[in-house]
Amino acid sequence: MTSPRPDLEPDASLSRAEMESLQRDIAAAAVFDDDLAFDPTLLSNPLAAAAGGADGDQPIVAGVDQSFLTNDEGEQDRALSAVVAMQGGEVLERVHAITPLESPYIPGLLSFREGRPILAALEKLSVDPDLLLFDGSGRIHFRQAGIATHMGVVLDVPAIGIAKSLLCGEPREDTADRSEGTRIAIEADDSVDAPAGTVLGYAVQTRQYDSPNRYINPLYVSPGHRVGAETAADIALALAASYKLPEPVRLADSEATAAKPGGED
Repeated sequence: MTSPRPDLEPDASLSRAEMESLQRDIAAAAVFDDDLAFDPTLLSNPLAAAAGGADGDQPIVAGVDQSFLTNDEGEQDRALSAVVAMQGGEVLERVHAITPLESPYIPGLLSFREGRPILAALEKLSVDPDLLLFDGSGRIHFRQAGIATHMGVVLDVPAIGIAKSLLCGEPREDTADRSEGTRIAIEADDSVDAPAGTVLGYAVQTRQYDSPNRYINPLYVSPGHRVGAETAADIALALAASYKLPEPVRLADSEATAAKPGGED
């Protein structure tokens, strides 16, 4: 995969103010409505998917995740970006790239630390994904431009952010101990560059224990680019077949560890 918008690629040499300004440009360019080249119900309807055939209408969905490598001083100095492309529940391709880290971790500026390593891994893919799922935020972001939005716009590919914790915004209801399949809207508050009450995404309960004594936290799912918030939540639920994480992201997470030299943690 190559970028049609190199002018919007993350640049770690920018100042913080310049990074935030670029994120606002990214958000302005993003499309937070469905603009998909496939029928998203294929991901949740096994009969429809089977009718599409292995090489038919089924979309190729790629999960993206990262791990980090340390130098002799124990400092993180390289990122290992892993991508797993799937179609019809089967893995088509696994790729990864190891690249230097150019920026420290700064909340809200994750794409400037991990974006270029991710682009390096995606360049190795021989298939063209119809949809990208990122371990991180999309529109649920201070400037509506999390890593899924940034990468989605740069590549002009539909993208969804799948985050394990809430970066910003406010849930409409309590998200604790919800039943499987529940979704609760996350609205913009005064921490977000959006009108108050704007639906940024959803807290999605993909899995839940059948026990009164413990519960699984929801995922925070938001559109990155060319996907609406409702469809993003639908897709996250459809692809979380057996585990909390949607399968492409879960496998990318495993690949990001397994591909380390020596398979180290």
